[in-house]
Parts: sequence; structure tokens; C-alpha cells
Amino acid sequence: MSKDTFDPTKYNNSNNEPFAAVMERELSRRSILRAGMGMAAVGMLSGVGLAGCSSSATSSMTHSAGSTGAKVKLGFDSIAGAKLDAVVVPKGYSAQVLAPWGTPLNDLAQEWRTDGANTALDQANSLGMHHDGMHYFPLNGSSTDGLLCINHEYIDQKALHPTGPTKDSNSLRTILDEVRKEINAHGVTVVRVQQTNGMWDVVKNDSHNRRFTGATTMNISGPVANKALLETPFSPAGDKVRGTLNNCGNGYTPWGTYLTCEENWPGYFVNTGTQTADQSRIGIDANNTRYGWDDLAGNAAEIDDEFKRFDITEMGKDATEDYRNEANGHGYIVEINPYDNSTSAVKRTALGRFRHEGCVFGQVVEGKPIVFYSGHDSRFEYIYKFVSDVNWHAADAGRDDRLAVGAKYMDQGTLFVARFDDNGVGVWLPLTMDSTTTQGGTLADTFSSLAGIILNTAGAADLVGATPMDRPEWAAVDPVNGAVYMTLTNNTKRTTETNAANPRLNNSTGHIIRWQEGDNATQFSWDIFVFGAAEDASPEVNISGLAELNQFASPDGLAFDARGIMWMQTDNGAPELTEYTNDQMLAVVPSQLTTDSGELDTINSSNQTELKRFFVGPNGAEVTGLAFSPAQTDLFLNVQHPANWPYSNDATMATPSHKAVRPRAATVIIRKNDGGEVGI
Repeated sequence: MSKDTFDPTKYNNSNNEPFAAVMERELSRRSILRAGMGMAAVGMLSGVGLAGCSSSATSSMTHSAGSTGAKVKLGFDSIAGAKLDAVVVPKGYSAQVLAPWGTPLNDLAQEWRTDGANTALDQANSLGMHHDGMHYFPLNGSSTDGLLCINHEYIDQKALHPTGPTKDSNSLRTILDEVRKEINAHGVTVVRVQQTNGMWDVVKNDSHNRRFTGATTMNISGPVANKALLETPFSPAGDKVRGTLNNCGNGYTPWGTYLTCEENWPGYFVNTGTQTADQSRIGIDANNTRYGWDDLAGNAAEIDDEFKRFDITEMGKDATEDYRNEANGHGYIVEINPYDNSTSAVKRTALGRFRHEGCVFGQVVEGKPIVFYSGHDSRFEYIYKFVSDVNWHAADAGRDDRLAVGAKYMDQGTLFVARFDDNGVGVWLPLTMDSTTTQGGTLADTFSSLAGIILNTAGAADLVGATPMDRPEWAAVDPVNGAVYMTLTNNTKRTTETNAANPRLNNSTGHIIRWQEGDNATQFSWDIFVFGAAEDASPEVNISGLAELNQFASPDGLAFDARGIMWMQTDNGAPELTEYTNDQMLAVVPSQLTTDSGELDTINSSNQTELKRFFVGPNGAEVTGLAFSPAQTDLFLNVQHPANWPYSNDATMATPSHKAVRPRAATVIIRKNDGGEVGI
């Protein structure tokens, strides 16, 4: 998530035991972990397997490293930090700029203009702004011809328009085309890209190219898909919703669809009247919307209440006369079939409604449920998983009706929230009507239906006693052993808990947690894989023993490639690191970090050199989004909100100090100069 859209308000006012208190006790035993115990063994958990309810899950993480294939070794030298209007990659690599904001997808759009004067129609048919999560979908298995699905998290109004947004003397928006352009700059792009002689290009006018914007009509499925909760003047049947907003992290599915995640969507809506419990808990504003789109409500040129819908205040006698239900259609995982442009996007409500940062599936095993993990990116919020009711059938991976497969595995199942207990043990707490609360009742005492639980997922998690975390963001699953990793970016509001083992109350540098599933869907074991820190921080802060060439703060984006390399990206706001380097991406092979007895280890002073810095972004930018070609020869990542970049098609070429360019988020493609696999 970008710092520009981060909401610092603490919406979790429960008294649930914070993760900091659990972590203090966990850290008191880290000397045991470093001595070779791996993750704490729990007698009731055994084996290795599916991250869900497999009978072959493990607590001790004793799965042999690299058992699924040859051992992988990083083959580049860790690079130094940098502060440039350019990207930096290791020696022997090149970096190309591809598909920056405003690149036309078809002939309906003019070419991008350096003066910012492109219209709303242009923007509806061009790459959106502020690229974020991303995935590469090959065409016919090709590593040189495929579809990129790219999230567009938010906008920079100053860059989007020639001189910023136009407002009257009362600071109200006045230009319809400007607001429409902003709405169209949000959402997701599907774009065909091809490589020729080592260079990539957008295939303009390809039939796959399409945009999903903040105004695109979408379907909605799962528990919340009913008239009573979604009825609006635009959708009287309550079966449609307009737009997807603040698309940050992403995921994909075993059946070949793209998942885009709606994160800081509450800021786009306002309720100036009496808020419902779910609106208060998730953070709907009581005074203003983020960009003032509702300022143009009632304008004579407004179409289908396109601006009015962002004001969800109850004004009429029922939902036929106002947009009280509009926000109920937002806050979900959205599924897209990139291969079929005749299909609509579908919001899968069963996976919960909150500020989703990403969505990743666990290990896939024939005859076992499909599992998805997602974090709620806000201070003191929670980690969730969804377990399908239906067991996986491998033949579904080859079906053309991909969204029907999605309905099969994503519309019915159980949503769980994590509680992290002492000694490296954890419990997944189900969010169902009969779930027990910490007060001794059930969720049925508070909610009248499963749909009500989903609408206020975080409120339900409060009641069952979930563990408040330090901003859960992206998750990733190790293809070697099924271990699940999640970035906990930071939490500078953690100021009241103290402990001798880890006095990092102002946790500005964050950490990555790791867990492995147990014998059933409610059990897991966990440890802390790595702590972010500056190299010169005290040992109580730099617990992982990081050095100059791998120091980092605020881990954010996270992904494994098919070989078992974990790539970690930062959204650094810690002053102890920002003077040293811009945002970066590091790599490590966790399955290769083992103790003498063969158990998985954490990052520590004896092995920290295995964590290497691979990429540094330009000034002002966040490094985010990650995808690989099937051959592992092309790494795609995104550079979001740069200050003065790109200057050239060569991403490593710095913008001259005397020259200012209109900044454009873009995808960067990194390749080895010899054409080999990236990273090794």
C-alpha cells in the first residue's frame, strides 16, 4: 500500500491481546530457534502439506529443503542502496520501461501527452495510474507473448491534470471530465505484451486489451449478493456494483484467473448521517471523500448518479431513493478472466470485506480444499484465510469457463481469522454464526446472518479474539514446502507494550511472519522469519543481524517464483533507512536456510548474507508488484509514484538534474544480459 493512501486511524478498538505481547514471549525463545530447533514442535501437528485442512501439515517445518527439485542458489551480488532518478539492478542485468501510465490500449485513445491534457475517454482506453499488484498470464504457454494484469491503486491529481484538479472558491470540484478521468485512472488493466529480440512492447488494439475502472459494472457473488444489502437506484435487483477502487495487492488462481484486491476503498465514500457498525469499524468518513467526486452530484450532465453514489448518507425513505448500500459492494477480492474479454469481473464476497492487501492460495492438492490468505492492511488489524467447501479437482485447471470454476471454489467456504498464541502455536478462528466469542456467546448474538458477518468482517474478528497485527500486507507461499509468509509493514502506534527482548515499541521497520498449517483447518505453527532494521541499530532492534547490503524497512510486496526464491519489496517510511536508499527489492531462498539438523531457520547474524538486495527504485517511488515469465527469464515489477522518472526506455538511465518530467508509474522488465534465468 502506498504511504499516500495510508489511513493512520486506529479503527480496531477491541481489547484483543496485541501481537506485540505475543511476540515478546516468542522472542524469549529465539535462542532455541537459532540453536537448531526450527519452529517449535507441537505434538498435535505433524507432517507436511496443504495450507488448509490437510492431515499432512507440519508445525516444526522439518520438510527437507529443496525436495521438489534442484537446490537454488542466488547468483548475483547484493547491490548498494541508491538515491537516484533511475532504477539500479545488479551487474549483468538490464531494465526496460514498459506500459507506463497513459499508454493507449487501442485507437480510441490519443497518445499520452506530456502536458497532462488527455481526456477521460483517453484514460478509459489507456493504462491506468499508479501501477501496483500484477501477474503475467502466458498465451499458449509462451514466455514472450502474454497478458499483463496490472492494478492501479490510486491517483496523483497534480500529475493527472495539466495543473492539478480544478476547484471553485469553496474548494469544490467543477470539471466533470476531470473527475471522470480520475475514476477511469483507477482499477485494473489487461494488456497484451510481446517480446522481440529481448525488447517488450504493448500490442495495441489486441482483443484482450481492456480496462476495469472505478465505474465499470461488475457482478457480485457469495453471501452478500442479495437485494436487501446491495439494492441501489442503479441496481434495483442488487446484483450489480459499479467499479473497483484502490486496487493494491493481487493474486491469481490455479484455474487461470486474476485476483485484484480492494484496499483503502473506504476513503472514496462519505456518510454524514448515522453510520452503521460496519461503516464505523472499517473507516467510512463522516465528512469528506478522498477526491471530492461527490461534489458534482446533481450536475445537469451527470449520468446515472455517477458522482452521487459516493455519498452513502441515508436521504430517502429506502434504498430505492439513495445510495446507502453503495459501499456494501466494495472491500472484496475481485476475480477477472483475462483470457475472455466478454466476461465481467466478479466480486467474491465469501473471502471477507476489509482493506485487502493481497490474496494468495496455499499449496494445491487433489482432493483437498483450496485455501486463500489475505491481510487487512491497517494498524492492529488481522490475518485471514478462506477454506473452500469443495475439494480441488485438477481437471478444473483446464476449463475455459474460468469464472464458473471460481464460483465453485470461492463462493462457498469458511472464513477464518488468526490468533497467535505462545510457543509458536496459532489457532484459526472461524467466522460463522455459531463461532464462540470472547464473551462466551456466539456471533449469532451480534449478527443476523453470514452476510452480516462478511459486511463487518473486522468487527466479527474482534469478537472472536483475533490477534491485532502490525499492518498485515502481502502473503506468499513457498512452493518447496508450503510455508506461508506475510509482511507486517510497521506500526509506529505501538507505544504501550514493553519487553526486554524486543524494545521496538515504535516499530517503524516491520518484519515478516511465517507459519505452517496443522492437522486441520484450525491449527498452525509460526515464527518470525526476519526483522527489518538499519545495520547500525542496536542488537535489540536489529534482531536479524542485517548489514549494509541488505538492511531494509517496511516490507510490503512479497512473492515466490516457481523456483522457491522469495522476493520482498519495501514501502519504506523509516527515517533510519530513507537517507540510505530508495525503496528496494531483496531476494532470499528460505528453504535453503536450514540448521545443522535440516530444519528451517530464520534470518540471523550467521546467515544474513543469503538475503540480497537485487533492485532499487527511483526517487520518490514505491517498488511493488511482481511477476515472472514461465521461463523465469523475465521479471516484471512496478514502479509507483516516482518523483521525476522515467526519462528513457532504459529504466536505469537517470533523469538529468536540470530536467523535470511528468512522473509516470510503469512496469519495469528485468532481464539477464545473457538471456538466462533471473536471480541465479
